[in-house]
Amino acid sequence: MKETYDSAVIFPDMIGQVQTKSILGEWFKGYMANGRMPHFMFTAPRGCGKTFMASLLADALKMRTPTKRKIVFNCSQLRNLRQFWNEIVIPHINDKDVTVLFDEAHDMPKDVMTALLTITNPNKDGRTTFSYEDYTVDFDFSRQTFMFATTEGQSIFPPLMDRMERVDLQEYSEGELGKIVRVGMDDYKLTDEAVAEIATTLRGNPRAAAKCRDKITGYCDGNQIKVFTLDHWRDLCGKYHILPLGLLNKELELLRILSRKSGTRLTELAAITCLSKGSIQKDYELFLMKQGLMEIGKNSERALTVKGREYLQKLDGDDKKS
Repeated sequence: MKETYDSAVIFPDMIGQVQTKSILGEWFKGYMANGRMPHFMFTAPRGCGKTFMASLLADALKMRTPTKRKIVFNCSQLRNLRQFWNEIVIPHINDKDVTVLFDEAHDMPKDVMTALLTITNPNKDGRTTFSYEDYTVDFDFSRQTFMFATTEGQSIFPPLMDRMERVDLQEYSEGELGKIVRVGMDDYKLTDEAVAEIATTLRGNPRAAAKCRDKITGYCDGNQIKVFTLDHWRDLCGKYHILPLGLLNKELELLRILSRKSGTRLTELAAITCLSKGSIQKDYELFLMKQGLMEIGKNSERALTVKGREYLQKLDGDDKKS
């Protein structure tokens, strides 16, 4: 009988990412047949599960080769090629059955990226050789599998990215985020109405769902309740100052600035908020634009959208009621 490997087997306990799990499942079937996997580059925003997914896939590879170890290291801790060679390649990769997960790959030193160009060079034999400081290592990709995870795909050396099979994680739906909130909450009952509203504040981020779960658990235990309702959630939001859509305080501050003066330039926003231009653009404006609350017009002038004005009006109206 032909053995099957579905996503529940390869990615246990991972909610969402249906399309991504299907793609990786096809690669996994090939691996179970011939022992070969491509080098993967997992890309996604922070907290979206790229490292978790890569780690689960690495664990699954042991189904074919039980001795295949998994090692994970953060590339921000790498100083140079010598350290990589002496502390990682020789003791942990050379002549080993191993899956190596390079986390925060965008922080990898340039000389390490350059070396990996040669090491991961594709060929029909699935083998390469690399020498450094009079020591030569033979890489056999029926034994060694490389995986990379990054939030900054654009920072990866393009020729190295071309060596990878890129895996861009999908955006999580509010329904999937709600399921993540419920994980491990068997001792409590969260009403569907509460979970639906909770999901709208999680910014599409499963890590935020896990953190929210801790707040809910603390609230339930502190108030000695087992059924968590929409009213409880709204009370919790007031105590933790959780804003609609999960906006940060600085994001709300930007909206209020724009409500007072339309057509504000980035330099002026930086002066008013005492934030750098880069911080405003990367940390705050991107989410506000994604939610359709602000826009950037000609001459780079910032302005509230109709949705942004409605957001502030509703927020201020709710504050008056409370």
